[in-house]
Amino acid sequence: MTEDRFKHDEDLFCSGHRACPGCGAALTSKLVTEATGPQTILSMPTGCMEVTTTPYPESAWGISWIHNIFENSAAVAGGIETAYKSFSKRGKEGYTDKDDVNFVVLAGDGATFDIGIRSLSGMMERGHDVLYICYDNEAYMNTGIQRSGSTPMGAATTTTPAGKQSLGEDIRKKDMPSIAAAHGLEYVATASVAYPEDFKRKVKKALEIEGPKYIQIFAPCPRGWRHESKNTIKIARLAVETGLYPVFEMENGRITNTMKVKDRKPVEEYLKVQGRFKHLFKKEGGDEIIDYLQEVADVNAEKIGF
Repeated sequence: MTEDRFKHDEDLFCSGHRACPGCGAALTSKLVTEATGPQTILSMPTGCMEVTTTPYPESAWGISWIHNIFENSAAVAGGIETAYKSFSKRGKEGYTDKDDVNFVVLAGDGATFDIGIRSLSGMMERGHDVLYICYDNEAYMNTGIQRSGSTPMGAATTTTPAGKQSLGEDIRKKDMPSIAAAHGLEYVATASVAYPEDFKRKVKKALEIEGPKYIQIFAPCPRGWRHESKNTIKIARLAVETGLYPVFEMENGRITNTMKVKDRKPVEEYLKVQGRFKHLFKKEGGDEIIDYLQEVADVNAEKIGF
């Protein structure tokens, strides 16, 4: 692989898209293109970023971009990678050599944790040279803020509303990085929009590795989480500083690098600035959910080692 495929001075994720102010997924998209460069083919399933960045006949993307249905973005990316591999072996004219192209999926948690997990599992099992990036905003935001397998315990969504009979989501968040690592991936990592250089470094590192790779980036959603747009980075940083969203790298199933957190903050500081958790501070039983989330953060700190 050549370093030239990363070099560029263009803005490959253009202004004028229709994402909400403070959108963590839009920021993720910009960071992805900054890291990968123009020699990239990006597969994207239906979701917030597909809808807001490609309203016909417009597009915010300055790279090759293909829209897939919810279920099959990983399979489509694997198919593209296989085609390039075949063309490279046959010396097909008019096609860039496979080793000079970045094959990337950028998908939300709904298309990753739930609807697309079978396709993702198959892509990883077959060993395609694809980097799969999940922008994790912890619900199906595009279709009305429904819960997903990534929604944390206690969060209020339109399908897990907080009310007289409910304290919000009552199922723990799925551990997708561990699921990816269990497929034998050489490289798995988590990241946060609050630490852009860390994320871009991980993207470039992943693309230097042959085979399937998985990166999950924490991307707050002001509308779905009911926080002020200006607080996106603050909230993303608090998730890390409390231990609720640890940032780390796994290589061949072992944690090799972590973002250290000094003087870890209590989870209440993260929860209280989001409307989706406000009921936990008002309703009977809410303190038990807060205690549970604090335990999750404590276990993360012990497991990840910070």
